[in-house]
Amino acid sequence: MRVLAAMSGGVDSSVAAARALAAGHEVVGVHLALSKDPQSVRAGSRGCCSLEDSGDARRVCDELGIPFYVWDFSERFKEEVMDDFFDSYERGETPNPCLRCNERIKFAALLERGVALGFDAVVTGHYALLADDGLLRRGRDPKKDQSYVLGVLDREQLRRSMFPVGDTEKPQIREEAREMGLGTANKPDSYDICFIPDGNTQAFLGAKIGRRPGAIVDKATGRTVAEHDGVYEFTIGQRKGIGLPGPMPDGQPRYVTGIDAQAGTVTIGTADDLNVTVLEADRAIWLADPDEVASGPVQVQVRAHGRAIDCEVEVIAGPDDEVTGRGGAFRLKLAEPLRGVAPGQAAVLYRPDAAGDYVLGSATIVATR
Repeated sequence: MRVLAAMSGGVDSSVAAARALAAGHEVVGVHLALSKDPQSVRAGSRGCCSLEDSGDARRVCDELGIPFYVWDFSERFKEEVMDDFFDSYERGETPNPCLRCNERIKFAALLERGVALGFDAVVTGHYALLADDGLLRRGRDPKKDQSYVLGVLDREQLRRSMFPVGDTEKPQIREEAREMGLGTANKPDSYDICFIPDGNTQAFLGAKIGRRPGAIVDKATGRTVAEHDGVYEFTIGQRKGIGLPGPMPDGQPRYVTGIDAQAGTVTIGTADDLNVTVLEADRAIWLADPDEVASGPVQVQVRAHGRAIDCEVEVIAGPDDEVTGRGGAFRLKLAEPLRGVAPGQAAVLYRPDAAGDYVLGSATIVATR
């Protein structure tokens, strides 16, 4: 097959490209430029799309003897990831921009252009498995499993995806890179949000959205206990940095338990107030038939490295598009409470399986109770 290798400049994408090449595929390396000004994204080990990363990706492609290109997706990244990030915070949600980037840029945009140019699939360094039956399963390394962030991909995107490193644990990937003499073998992993250069999310949002003062209300008493400069400063489950004048009368710590962006109100409560047992989610992506999803054992995961817990699925609406599986909604009744779940997070559904848990679908959480 003729495949595009998404070259982030890290060790995982380097070995993924090398393995695809060794498997006999015709491989072309592509680095995605996500900013008009590469200096505005995080450098070194803290990003995945900086000028330094582009140089590392180019060197790896030279070492592998494959063509290398840089594709400019900066405008699409701004519209579909950054603007979505701002809009979501303005609605009082807690978005995951890296997940959106995987869905809308590193797969949708890359595949769209790649298929138009005659490529058959996209190769990435994600730690997940695509079984022969097309099921998306957890990666072999439980510490690096990335099936959660890939759970937002639809059926057609997965059909054209390859994850060559998903069957291997990270230390072995680094050793393999060293044996091949790849310059990224010892490069630290990327993390955090690439388009926030100093890592200060609150300050970044404040500069973009502006000051929008409102009240901080204690759930127990209904009293306003403090003021804030904008709901974007808060996330569900937050304890530190709320800005309370002092300890509460009952002596219990307070957490952010609710955000009403329209009213500009942030509600705080005790740790027990964070527990939820029902999740409602829409903008679903069904990798399995909804009836099959609802009929068997299901677990849900709401964070990239969170614990999956048992749940019951009530299908509210099935997909609008049977080819991709996109559309519809579901409600989840949890077997045990989850703490600090916020609208905007992704709920990814898994079926426990002896051969490796596999993804049934996903949706965006819109309400909890």
